[in-house]
Amino acid sequence: MNDETPIRLGDEGHLETVYGIRPAEPGDLPEIAEIYGHFVRRSVATFDETVRPLEEWREKFDALAAVDLPFLVAHSPRDGVLGYALLQPWSAKSAYRFTTENSIYLAPGTEGQGIGRALLTALLTAGSQSGVRQVIAVIVEGGDASIALHRKLGFTDVGHLAKVGRKFDRWLGIVQLQLELPRSEQPLPPDHYRY
Repeated sequence: MNDETPIRLGDEGHLETVYGIRPAEPGDLPEIAEIYGHFVRRSVATFDETVRPLEEWREKFDALAAVDLPFLVAHSPRDGVLGYALLQPWSAKSAYRFTTENSIYLAPGTEGQGIGRALLTALLTAGSQSGVRQVIAVIVEGGDASIALHRKLGFTDVGHLAKVGRKFDRWLGIVQLQLELPRSEQPLPPDHYRY
């Protein structure tokens, strides 16, 4: 998947940013790690409390490629990686092989410009093409913009867990949303998502 048509952002009061959505490449991983690290250190959007070393990102990249799950970036020739989105297995148990959890993070300062929607839309298309049937979103309570984006793209609320995480001396809950993707035209073998 490679979106050849650049997307232009901006209006009279903003600098224009041109970017495209494409599969992540190994060279993007330092910028992806930096984006995620920002949220680990400063946000409750992730429950991780320790920044992942670059080697863990390389392992994740390879693991997702091995099971044909999409890992996309919004990339600008001028600004580099503006955000990323990926699908990862929901569970290691084989019967869950068609169910994934999505993850989407934007570089600080790029929110509210449509990049998240473009990334998530492309991710869902790529997931469907890879044979994914269900996508689960796990979003921290109070992540209203992320919850709204997922709902706009057809996700429905399926659960709420209160006070399941603790970060920055606060108890945090999560909201779970789910989307069923269109069925792939090619049936997948039972070991398709073996990892």
